[in-house]
Amino acid sequence: MAIQSIRLFGDPVLRTPAAPVVDFDKELRKLVKDLTDTMMDAPGAGLAAPQIGVGLRVFTYYVDDQLGHLINPDLDLSSDVDEEGEEGCLSFPGLSFPTPRAVRAVAKGFNMHGEPVVLEGTDLMARCFQHETDHLDGILFIDRMDPKQRKLAMKAVREAEWSGLSAPVIKTSPHPTGGKAL
Repeated sequence: MAIQSIRLFGDPVLRTPAAPVVDFDKELRKLVKDLTDTMMDAPGAGLAAPQIGVGLRVFTYYVDDQLGHLINPDLDLSSDVDEEGEEGCLSFPGLSFPTPRAVRAVAKGFNMHGEPVVLEGTDLMARCFQHETDHLDGILFIDRMDPKQRKLAMKAVREAEWSGLSAPVIKTSPHPTGGKAL
């Protein structure tokens, strides 16, 4: 197993668009294995290469007992009304929020050997394809939320013990009431 550390929200690599894969070689197959091992160990439904610090357009997924990967994905989304559902992210450990996504997605790309692949998914699989492809574009699921939900999500992020964002400083009142109202 080659478990890698997962980059957390705040790491610049998560906001940087990934480069297309051009070499379908042994290193790429090792990257797919590292991504798969790390995702399964976490455990998660998907993991994109930038989440382990690699700026390439590769992601793995494990949804409904289907394990796979996709390289250089291109998505076609259904025109159905966006469905809002709970969504989490390994780069935001322990947090999940309602996030709108298309109900169906067709993902076109390549496998690790350079062979063309077309994947179709609905519901959770479609959500996974969209979430992981967003990672490859430097987009995070909080970017897909409405402003009110995003504000609540950012508050939860700041309060999370893993967060690198500075916690608010709580000062003790110098007044004899100790800051309590009388």
